[in-house]
Amino acid sequence: MVTEQTAAAQQPRDADAVSAFVERFAAQMVEAGMTRMPARVFAALLSSDSGVMTSAELGKQLQVSPAAVSGAIRYLAQVNMISREREPGSRRDRYRVHSNQWYEALTNRDQILKRWEHTLREGVVSLGPETGAGRRISETLEFFQFLEKELALLMERWREHRDRLYGAA
Repeated sequence: MVTEQTAAAQQPRDADAVSAFVERFAAQMVEAGMTRMPARVFAALLSSDSGVMTSAELGKQLQVSPAAVSGAIRYLAQVNMISREREPGSRRDRYRVHSNQWYEALTNRDQILKRWEHTLREGVVSLGPETGAGRRISETLEFFQFLEKELALLMERWREHRDRLYGAA
C-alpha cells in the first residue's frame, strides 16, 4: 500500500520550487539574526531528502563558491546545527542536518543563558540591587532563570511529543 508520504517521496521535485523555499526560509532565518550564507546552507540541507550533502553539492545548488560554503559549514557545525562526517570510501566530507537540530540549537542556547546569568549576577552586585540599573539587571537575570527552567520542561515535553509522532529517536 502506498501512503501519501511514500507517494510524495516518489514524485520528482520541482527544482525551482525547492530553490524558492530555501531562499525564503533562509531570508526568514536572516531576519531572526542568522548570517545569510549559513542560513542558506542550513535551509538547503534541511530541504534535501537525505539531509546530507557534500560541499560541492551545496555550492552547486546554492550557486556559491566553495569558500562561501566552507565558512557557512564551519559556523553551523560550531552551533551544532549540522554535523560533519566522512563520505564512505572517500576523503570528502559530507554535512548532515539532524532531525533534532532545533533541540540541539536550543540546548546550546541554554549554555549561553547560564553564562549570561553569571555575568548578570555580577552586574547586580556591581551596580547595586537597589539602583535603577541594578533592578533592571536583576529583572533580566530573573527572566533568564525563568526561561532556563521553562526551557528544560518544554524540551522534555517536546521529546515526548516527538516520540509519540515519529518514534523514539
